[in-house]
Amino acid sequence: MTTAHAKGSVSSALPKSAGRGDDAADRALQVVLASLEDSKAEDIVTIDIVGKSALGDYMVVVSGRSNRHVAAICDHLLTDLKDEGFGSARVEGLEAGDWVLIDTGDIIVHVFRPEIREFYNIERMWAAPDMEESMLH
Repeated sequence: MTTAHAKGSVSSALPKSAGRGDDAADRALQVVLASLEDSKAEDIVTIDIVGKSALGDYMVVVSGRSNRHVAAICDHLLTDLKDEGFGSARVEGLEAGDWVLIDTGDIIVHVFRPEIREFYNIERMWAAPDMEESMLH
């Protein structure tokens, strides 16, 4: 499922769970996506991880063009989340600016430099079918 946005496209690697209302995670996701688009983040991918992981409801993976762009995207996102009442998120990797993880509780955001993102390819890992399903013959 791919959703087009004004400043690019956002891809969803997994379908949205049926029956979920406009809860805090969905509102936070809208704030995250708007902030990322505002910061000119590239290749925004949203993955619904409900039922796949206890880590949160969504994983968002994006790229920044350089270490400075990655840091700017993260600073802007952290400010927007706080301004919208979502509090302070946990942050890892901001000093290096190669791969920054921002954990809001409901949403995990990975901001990569393109070559680091390509190397780890976490979207592919999370979009893979469940192990139990793939092991059935």
